[in-house]
Amino acid sequence: MSTNIAPAEAMHTESRRRDRPAWVPTIAAFATVALCVTAGNWQHRRMLEKEALQARVQHAATLLPVPLPDGVDDWTAWRFRQITATGEYDARRQILIDNKVHDGRAGFDVVTPLRLADGRAVLVDRGWIAGGPTRARLPHAPPPEGTITLRGRIDIPARDYYELGDRKAPAGAIWEHLDPARFAQASGIPVLPIVVEAVDSPLDAGLVRDWPRPDVGIERHIGYMVQWYTFAVMAAGLWLWFTLRRRRAPSRP
Repeated sequence: MSTNIAPAEAMHTESRRRDRPAWVPTIAAFATVALCVTAGNWQHRRMLEKEALQARVQHAATLLPVPLPDGVDDWTAWRFRQITATGEYDARRQILIDNKVHDGRAGFDVVTPLRLADGRAVLVDRGWIAGGPTRARLPHAPPPEGTITLRGRIDIPARDYYELGDRKAPAGAIWEHLDPARFAQASGIPVLPIVVEAVDSPLDAGLVRDWPRPDVGIERHIGYMVQWYTFAVMAAGLWLWFTLRRRRAPSRP
């Protein structure tokens, strides 16, 4: 009689084993789903932030230029706004931002500090100029002399750029990145933490001023978001498929 009970107990144990999910794969699957959903949600939030930035850029383009404001602690709200500024260029502190390309030609952005009438100073990206035949011959782009009034667009240079070695200010006129804080340290001129991209600068011809709208990267975040959510669905689907397959597996004799 015991020989008949033993197989029945074995079958019952086998049935319970199939009905119970394997804990290690289950935990791994749920952890993967949670991680992918969290990453997808983060990309979704970044997408919404970039959409808000794009809307702010489009709105700023419709506003009339105003004088460069004073007493601003956070320039973020002024980014991409058109302004006017009056002052004199400091030609001695002019720098060239390297590795700038226009229509397939390599060149530089010409950046010159503008000393404002109220005593402040701001860096002005006067435009692009083609490079010379060799690095030893830099292009000549002197700023206009005397007091000028220009119209431009405010931008905030990125500070998370990568650079080999330490971040000491370059010794010469060629800079790899535009960093107002480093410029202020190197020149002794306390410039504002922004750059004005010149749109209309009188007596300052010969430079290309073709400022594209910033690429906020909304499509990239959408792609990453869909990718992470897809991974989450795949992980959940695989866990469900293996679990059902395991439960439906025939009992061993």
